[in-house]
Amino acid sequence: MPALPWTVPNPPPSHGTAFVMASRFEVRTLKDVPRFFLQSLAAWKQVRSAPGAYGASLIAQPARRVFYTLSAWQDRDALYAYAGTEPHRGIMTSLRSTMRTSTFTFWEVDVTGLPVTWDDARRRLAEQARTDAAGDA
Repeated sequence: MPALPWTVPNPPPSHGTAFVMASRFEVRTLKDVPRFFLQSLAAWKQVRSAPGAYGASLIAQPARRVFYTLSAWQDRDALYAYAGTEPHRGIMTSLRSTMRTSTFTFWEVDVTGLPVTWDDARRRLAEQARTDAAGDA
């Protein structure tokens, strides 16, 4: 499945920084994929009108049971406000039992560097997964 393209809910200012989050989710079974996918579309709809959202994209790899998100925000508070607001808050709670693994990484970029590339996001997610695994050892 192709990525849902970078969508810009709120144009960023001409200068300053953006707070970026990338995530990778793997669900436990193929049976969990449709539910996760439908819920992710509800969260996608929410982000498209979220205050402080500068952009977002989503990649779904249903056959692999993997989903990626990438988003840029005005600041950390804007991201956390979105995450704590319905429907996102309830979605994350309801999907917790379907998760095999999840990885999150955060960084800041100059707004002139938006949109962030998927290559950069995947590299950062791989680095974070290695760091997380080393911490569990």
